[in-house]
Amino acid sequence: MQNENTRRPLKDCVAVVTGASRGAGRGIALELGAAGATVYVTGRSTRERPAQTYGQLLALSDMQAVPGSIDDTADELTRMGGHGIAVQCDHTREEEVAALIARVEREAGRIDLLVNNAWGGHETFNGVFEAPFWEHPLSNWDSMFDRGVRNHLVASRCAAPLMVRQKKGLILTTTFWDRDHYLRGSLFYDLAKASMTRLAFGMAQDLRSHNVASIAVSPGWMRTEFVLAGHKTDEAHWHERPALARTESPRYLGRAIAALAGDARVMDKSGEVLRVADLAREYGFTDIDGRQVEAFEM
Repeated sequence: MQNENTRRPLKDCVAVVTGASRGAGRGIALELGAAGATVYVTGRSTRERPAQTYGQLLALSDMQAVPGSIDDTADELTRMGGHGIAVQCDHTREEEVAALIARVEREAGRIDLLVNNAWGGHETFNGVFEAPFWEHPLSNWDSMFDRGVRNHLVASRCAAPLMVRQKKGLILTTTFWDRDHYLRGSLFYDLAKASMTRLAFGMAQDLRSHNVASIAVSPGWMRTEFVLAGHKTDEAHWHERPALARTESPRYLGRAIAALAGDARVMDKSGEVLRVADLAREYGFTDIDGRQVEAFEM
């Protein structure tokens, strides 16, 4: 029989997952909940009012409304064994992020884990995957940097002082990394993801002496709600689409995050960028379908 620590290894963990209404953030929050964590689920979309900035992507995906909400994610992770707390937060607004961190400190007394995942890059996606940089709209810079990279920096700036006082903490930044190869097709995307990876590395240097770790984590090609819609399928039928054979569920990333959060020697990895596929082999977890999906490489 499993004891409580084995069944719920993160039962004493207080986590903040940004951008957790859907996609990667939702997958991360659910797996942290399955491991027993208390998770503050943040983002802009609530059941009553979904985010209003995805009109272009919704049209391309033939979707009527943005899927998911922070409330749905919080409720589901609670059912899975954790404690989900939905907090509406626009991560582009520093005052809202500061209020979020102050609330977590007031209610929980600490933050053990911050997962930087809020990403506005899809808000300006126009359906073009590959084009030279002069043909991509300059609005991609605003969405990927001002509402992407900056989101990660702002949340980290607000949470780091609390972690430093605690002399303990972990900041994980979701990114995409392909062994330093150029992410062909979008210079803006390549620059943004490289910036996120470098952000995690740079923060690690300042935080190391305080026993706070900072790591970038790179998933493969995830079957997010928008990816599934773009291929005219759903999670129950994606196997029928050969083009999706190399994909993984967002919860594969979530299991990587949970494994890192539960690793007592995680400081040894601080400053690194780690691929989910490699972490799956190291920690022995699989995706929800039992596979250890190989790393997605360009």
